[in-house]
Amino acid sequence: MENNEDEGGRGFFKKNPVLKIREFLSFLTIRFGLIFALNMQITIIFYWVYHLTNDKLALGFVGLAEVIPAIGCSLFAGHYVDLAEKRKMVLFCISAYILLGLSLFLLTTPYALGSLGLSNTLYLIYFLVFCGGIIRSFMGPSVFSLFGLIVPRKHYANATSWSSMGWQLGVVVGPLAAGVLIAVSGVTTGMFAVLVVEVLMLIPILSISTKPILKKEKEPILQSLTQGIRFVVKTPALLGAQLLDMFSVLFGGAVALLPVYQKEILHVDEVGFGILRAAPGIGAIITMSVLAFLPLKTNPGRKLFLAVTGFALSIIIFGISTNFILSFFMLLCSGMFDAVSVVVRSTILQLVTPDHMRGRVASVNTIFVSSSNELGDFESGVMAHWLGTVRAVVVGGCLTLGVVAVTFFSAPQLRNFKYEEQEEN
Repeated sequence: MENNEDEGGRGFFKKNPVLKIREFLSFLTIRFGLIFALNMQITIIFYWVYHLTNDKLALGFVGLAEVIPAIGCSLFAGHYVDLAEKRKMVLFCISAYILLGLSLFLLTTPYALGSLGLSNTLYLIYFLVFCGGIIRSFMGPSVFSLFGLIVPRKHYANATSWSSMGWQLGVVVGPLAAGVLIAVSGVTTGMFAVLVVEVLMLIPILSISTKPILKKEKEPILQSLTQGIRFVVKTPALLGAQLLDMFSVLFGGAVALLPVYQKEILHVDEVGFGILRAAPGIGAIITMSVLAFLPLKTNPGRKLFLAVTGFALSIIIFGISTNFILSFFMLLCSGMFDAVSVVVRSTILQLVTPDHMRGRVASVNTIFVSSSNELGDFESGVMAHWLGTVRAVVVGGCLTLGVVAVTFFSAPQLRNFKYEEQEEN
């Protein structure tokens, strides 16, 4: 019996060799912990803003406040990250998030609202979310570049699956923890928990060694800034994957409207809101767990298109559902399909990007991701304001199906993409 267990253990680690790399385990801890804290934070902010204002458009402005700096600063951030030491950059970003978490915690106290009033409190929330967007523009390229210096190239696909699982686990547990803390102790306690987790992230980042700077030559800043864009545009498979992800989440994202579904359509309490917010992440973790044993090796491009199609159909059904269980299940399915998209897109990005350009290419990726997530939140708020909540979600899902069809026929390099060809380069 013991021998069989040993063989199973060896089999598991043979399929997942990155789990034997100590620095990658520290990286995974940061990946999970920081996303856990930030998802707690944004879940609390969405709940807090909607219950302060009862205004759907106010939810859209939260997303807009983060996406403007995340997009506007990304190219400069990528240029700077390529010239800087990557571990130091991640440490700097974590420290900045700690200061941001402290500010939000202080703003949630009853004394702050009583002293500042509703309008000034909202303006400060938007300002702090804006600051979070600036930090994020540096954090994305820094983490992406650090990943490439910790993990051997031949293990990128395996490491991407585990990194995505850590990310999705944070996406799941963060909103659920936020919902429970809001229900039990209120918004202030939730924000304090965010601050504590962010401080704890200093431990794993300090256990990672200093990394070499691969790009040491200076060049004109405008030339450097545009190189990442030119590389993505000239790499059809990468560009197709980025555009497919951006437009599918831009049109198909419904997370920003969950407070409306919780309060006006499904009629559930704060814990129910946290469960709905966590459902896509739960689905993603299920998929990632399967991929740990059955990695995506064949026809990743075609599987990407099938996954985004499933994502769009799940969102459409969620949009028209008035049953909590069906809504949860559809959000769960959307997360399962989205996880396939994340793994394929992230692995393509890691495989085709030269080491000396990781910061700049990752900054372009941040623009795509920010466009899809935060602009999607803004788009959802505006569409719900104009069309109504249900129509906005259903129309978004239908538009996503249209994006899948257009991209499938216009991006043959993505349809036919193969991992093994890139790993040999």
